[in-house]
Amino acid sequence: MHVEPNEQERKYDGMERDVLYLLTDPDQHPPIWAVQDIGRQIETSDPMAVIRPLCGAGLVHRMGECVFATPAAYRMVSLVGHVA
Repeated sequence: MHVEPNEQERKYDGMERDVLYLLTDPDQHPPIWAVQDIGRQIETSDPMAVIRPLCGAGLVHRMGECVFATPAAYRMVSLVGHVA
């Protein structure tokens, strides 16, 4: 049985996508971000709640208080493109 994601899950999916777009668009944004700056950019008080699953999926690396996209993230965005 397929279960539709609830509103909160869809909100986090969108924020995860936004973070990936920030980290993989070097023409618009720096390639390395401070976790707090991501929180301000996506307007959340808990940016690690968004970043942690991306790290677990192998799309983002974290070094201390900074994060950056992995090659897998760049590949995923190049395959899918920027979707709303």
